[in-house]
Amino acid sequence: MRTGTAHLPLHGGQAPRWLFSRMVALSREIVRVMVEEFGPGEVLERLSDPHWFQSLGCVLGFDWHSSGLTTTTTAALKEAVKGREADLGLFVAGGKGATSRKAPAEIAAAAERHSIARPAEELVYASRLSAKVDNTALQDGYQIYHHTFFFVPTGEWAVVQQGMNAGTGWARRYHWLSRETSDFVCEPHAAVVSDQRGQQVLNLVAEESEEARKAAALLSAEKPEKLVGELKRAQELSLPGRHDILMADIRPESFRRTLLKTYEQPPADFEELLGRRGVGPKTIRALALIADLVYGARASTRDPATFSFAHGGKDGIPYPVDRATYDRSIEMLREAVNRAKVADRERLRALRRLARYQGEEKRGGL
Repeated sequence: MRTGTAHLPLHGGQAPRWLFSRMVALSREIVRVMVEEFGPGEVLERLSDPHWFQSLGCVLGFDWHSSGLTTTTTAALKEAVKGREADLGLFVAGGKGATSRKAPAEIAAAAERHSIARPAEELVYASRLSAKVDNTALQDGYQIYHHTFFFVPTGEWAVVQQGMNAGTGWARRYHWLSRETSDFVCEPHAAVVSDQRGQQVLNLVAEESEEARKAAALLSAEKPEKLVGELKRAQELSLPGRHDILMADIRPESFRRTLLKTYEQPPADFEELLGRRGVGPKTIRALALIADLVYGARASTRDPATFSFAHGGKDGIPYPVDRATYDRSIEMLREAVNRAKVADRERLRALRRLARYQGEEKRGGL
């Protein structure tokens, strides 16, 4: 299930080398202590918790209110476990930009060198489909540009990925956890936390989009000419405002080329359709529109974001800070830092940062 989302302002630049090297060293020891105490599965669960992940980035010394916290913290974790995967029982693939596209090859290479209970193909599928869901089935205005895939020898996995909205200058972070996952395309979120709501959203992973998902899969097996005709007819009509996002930039001929592939090899369901190469946001938007027009199967326009942990809550709006969860995260990190084998100066700095963040939270600063 996806367990959370965060909104963060987009910041450019990169972490200075002196800071990043310390982030790597400290994160390595924090992970080592957690693995010894709780096992690698607990590391996945914590990484899938946006509160804990945000706290970890702060402890490592990065600006808490920045999109760079996601990319830099995951990069530090990847470097921290590099060459120590067998000892720690933790593997990290992917990253930012072009590095994110290396995730499938990195997963396959790790599975070949080490004993993983789940086939590499299943892990690669989870990596690709989690990104496809957040970029294509959930069209909330954020384009995925960062994808990090964490997994352990039992085959359990977690994903931390981030999308950007260049128009607003904000980023949205998505967390996934394999444990108890039963459906990639129906309500995969346990919690989505954000205070930035999309005005025009196509949410085909909402529970109320079930009929639209079924209709989209059925339509993809129809003759392309028939669907292109429906699309051209729709573009000539005066449609309700809810269709604005669906009509944007849809080109019937490009749609037809994609449909030729799905017509020749019809997908069994929406998940299989979504996983097809070449089936992107525009194809899904067009199918959702036609499903509405032909079958009356309306797709959800509900943004799954419900509240913010990053900066909503200090005044109790839109919800009070979950202090118990935040305190548990801080206590676990404090214990890990206390036991970590890092230089005393770095350990003290990390503990001071933890104390400062906890003090701010108690005073209503978060």
